[in-house]
Amino acid sequence: MKQLVKTIVRGLFAILVFPMVLSYRIGSMCLGKQSAFRASSEYMSLLPGTLGVYMRFAFYRQVLSDCGDDACVSFGTVFSHPGMRIGRSVYVGNFCSVGDATLEDDVLLASNVSIMNGSKQHGIERLDIPVREQPGVFEHVTIGKDTWIGERAIVSVNVGQHCIIGAGAVVTKPVPDYAIVVGVPAKVIGDRRDLVGQKSPAEILDEVAPQPA
Repeated sequence: MKQLVKTIVRGLFAILVFPMVLSYRIGSMCLGKQSAFRASSEYMSLLPGTLGVYMRFAFYRQVLSDCGDDACVSFGTVFSHPGMRIGRSVYVGNFCSVGDATLEDDVLLASNVSIMNGSKQHGIERLDIPVREQPGVFEHVTIGKDTWIGERAIVSVNVGQHCIIGAGAVVTKPVPDYAIVVGVPAKVIGDRRDLVGQKSPAEILDEVAPQPA
């Protein structure tokens, strides 16, 4: 019964967002897919409350190549690339900024997380040309399944499966599976497989965090 109700509700919201989906399709033809997608994402990000969560899910379900069941995209979050892929039961907190990325199943992003497309988006080799005019490289970034990224973390590389990225971390090197990563720049300080038990994520991070000298 619960699944039936959920299916009906999703169907209703799919109808409600149809004008926005249509606007995106038309904008893609006129402005280009990426520009139209970002504009649509910015607009959808402003819808508040539970209504906004359902509207965003319905929208991304129709315009992305992959948006898994029970994904939740919170208020203020903007996706900037139509190649974005969202797995099943993904949670994205408030005011996140995500580029061309794949969030695999069960990924959790806390508020204000930034997922960048690599660290070479702007060329800096020449001094006779402004940085804004130098070509860059935009890399697709994958966040592995069951990975939790803490508040205000910045990630510019691939992150493995079952990882924990501490709040405020700046991740510039690929992260292996099961790694616990904290700091600026971020470093691997533990392995989740060594810490399984009854501890909460906060207790785990507190235990493995470097102590002041």
